This record gives sequence, structure tokens and C-alpha cells, in this order.
Amino acid sequence: MPRWLPRAVVLVLALYACFQLAGWAFHQLIGLLINILIAFFLALAIEPAVARMAARGMRRGLATFLVFLGVVVAAAGFLVLLGSMLAGQIVAMVEGFPRYLDSVINAINATFHTELSRLEIQDSLLHSAWLQKYVQNSASGVLDVSATVLGGLFRLLTVGLFSFYFAADGPRLRRALCSVLPPAKQSEVLRAWEIAVAKTGGYLYSRGLMALVSGIAHYVVFAVLDVPYAPALAVWVGLVSQFIPTIGTYLAGALPTLIAFTVDPWYALYVLGFVVVYQQFENYVLQPKLTSRTVDIHPAVAFGSVIAGTALLGAVGALIAIPAVATLQAFLGAYVKRYELTEGADDTAPPPSAPAPASSSPTPPAPRSPSRPRRRGRLPGLR
Repeated sequence: MPRWLPRAVVLVLALYACFQLAGWAFHQLIGLLINILIAFFLALAIEPAVARMAARGMRRGLATFLVFLGVVVAAAGFLVLLGSMLAGQIVAMVEGFPRYLDSVINAINATFHTELSRLEIQDSLLHSAWLQKYVQNSASGVLDVSATVLGGLFRLLTVGLFSFYFAADGPRLRRALCSVLPPAKQSEVLRAWEIAVAKTGGYLYSRGLMALVSGIAHYVVFAVLDVPYAPALAVWVGLVSQFIPTIGTYLAGALPTLIAFTVDPWYALYVLGFVVVYQQFENYVLQPKLTSRTVDIHPAVAFGSVIAGTALLGAVGALIAIPAVATLQAFLGAYVKRYELTEGADDTAPPPSAPAPASSSPTPPAPRSPSRPRRRGRLPGLR
């Protein structure tokens, strides 16, 4: 056996063990890393407001605290308003549920010539096996729901804490990162940081525009159908559908559909149909157009980045995919060498003009200037 073989075997086994340990550690910390990524983009989103307040002489930590306090107060007020509205509507819906059920049954009997009865339907539902099984599963899943809620609150606290530190200590973090890099790399890191702040702000601006358009469109429909609390429901649909990825659309459409059901069951179908149609219009027309203008990426790239982000990181990837791709595209654009297009490749160039027709009268020759004697010698650049 060669002398180097045992040491090589030990080295290979040690490297394999280190690789397995690193993979296990990364798998255990993937949740924390995703929370830090979300916190970093949240810090980039509030960076312009914090920097503007710090430029006026306010301490950066206090400015970050005031921005976070404003966001929390606005979100809490909005949730309290919607919670009180939803509680009142649920009570009204429960009290009038027999009347709604009678109207639906009468419509079905008149349309399909059936003889359904509300008492028979209630009796069959109460004694059905699937309802008893559903109640048993719901009772056993109360602990799971509680654990999920507590885990969500802990994750929200973690994201808020990291985003506060990233925003409050942004300059210190940049200095610490640039101190371990050579001067040429420091300028690139600072430029990438500025691009990320600008693109994240543009993404939030586009989301705000889409929330405004969505709220106005849904308010018109709710007002036409005479749905209660139309302004508050329009704000709910606009904000939730834009700032909660993946499931935000379904959460946003469920509440107005439920409240429209208290007015008329058919109105609930109208609201649901409009929510579905508008969502398709927003996904394929409005969102690519606004995103391409504010974040400066192609609509197809924006749509594909959302799909790729959802496939990689789920709801988090869908939320941060567009600003991340826009930042990467703007940063790499400085390193891509571009050339002038040839005549056949540039379709937007004007066609070559036709040569002017020769005139029948001969043109007089131009007067010749007195020639100077040429000097023999080398060119200046070759001396």
C-alpha cells in the first residue's frame, strides 16, 4: 500500500463528513435564513424614509423606530376596523341564514321543478357521517392550529427584529462589509446596495399603484351591488391581494363574497365572478405593465420571476422575486458589453435614402486650392 493512500482516504472521509455536516446545518437553518432575507428586503423598503429623516438630524435608530411604529399603528387600526365589521356581518349572516337558505331552495325548486325542504336538508346534514368526522378532526386539530399561530407570531417577531437592526445599522453594516474588501470591490458593493434600495422602492410603488387600481375597481362593483361597507372592503381587497402573495387573492375575495351573501346569494356569485376575472386581468395585463415601468424589467421577465420565486421559496419567493431580479439585472448591466447593430440587425433604423438623380446640366468643377508640398516622414503616432 502506498504511504499517501491512508492519508488520502482519511482526507476524503473528512471532507465528506464536513459536507454532510454543512448540508445538515443548512437544512436546519433554512427557516432562519429565509427570515433574514425577508428582513433585509423590508429594511431596503424603509431605507429611503429612514435616510430622509436621518438627513434632517434625527438619530437613525429613532427614525427607524418611528417608521416601524407608523406601519404597526396603521396595520393594527386597519385590522381592528375590519375585525369589528366582520364580526357584525357574521352575526347578521348567522341570524338570517334560515332566510337565505329558504330563498336558495325556492329558487332551485322554481328552476328545476324539485320539492326540496329546508328541514329535510338540515336533518340530513346534522346526521351525515362526513360532518361528524369533520367535527372530530377539527377538535383534534385545535392544538396544531395554536402551534401554527404561535410559530407565525414568533416568525413575525424575528423578521421585525432583524429588519429593525438592518435599517437602523445600515451604514455600520455597509462599512463592516466594505472593510474586508479591496477598494475596487467596495464601490461595486455600494453601487449594488443603492440599486437594491431603488428597485425595492420601485417595486413597492408598483404594488401601491396596483392596490389603488384594484380598490377603485372593486369599490365600483360593491357600490353598484349595494354591498355594505363598500369603501372598507375595497381597501381590504386592494391591500391584501397585493401585499400577501399567493393566497392574498383568495383571502381578499372571500370577505366581500361573504358579506355580499348577506344581501343576496346571487350578489355573492357576481362578486366572486368579478374577483376571478379581475385577477386574470391583473396577472396578465396590469401587473406586467406597471412592473416593467417602475422596476424597469420586461413584463415577461417579471411574470417568469414570480413563477420561479414561487417554485423556489413559495410565498416569500413570490414577494421578493421581482425586486431581486431587477437588482441583479441592473447590477449586471454595467458588466455586459454592448455593440452597435449592423444594418440588417437593426429593424428600427430608417431605410437608406435613394441616390439623388443626376442633373442634365454639367456642374462646374470646384476651384482647386493651392497644393502644399508633402513632407516625407513618419506619422506622429508611430514615432
